[in-house]
Amino acid sequence: MSKAAGVAEVTDADFEAEVIAADLPVLVEFTADWCPPCRQMAPVLSALAAEEAGRLKVVQLDVDRNPETTNAYKVLSMPTFLLFRGGEPVRSMVGARPKRRLLEELAEALRP
Repeated sequence: MSKAAGVAEVTDADFEAEVIAADLPVLVEFTADWCPPCRQMAPVLSALAAEEAGRLKVVQLDVDRNPETTNAYKVLSMPTFLLFRGGEPVRSMVGARPKRRLLEELAEALRP
């Protein structure tokens, strides 16, 4: 998996604790080693994690190593981004995108 610096990796085993039970909104990138657009997103996610620290948690989940969570959320394409708030998915985005666009989509979904 193309690990983004400053972005935690979650697994089937800790998804509940790290995402569902999180106090902050959580952006989950469903990713895979073989996915070129996922590799393109690594620096974007690293920057986002640093800039939004304390307001948004950013994590990655490898779809090949974590089929239970991948199947539970019906993820078929990579990268898929799911934004969780209060333990529920509130926004789904599929495909690589520039940081500015990702921030716009997140801002809209994170409004109170």
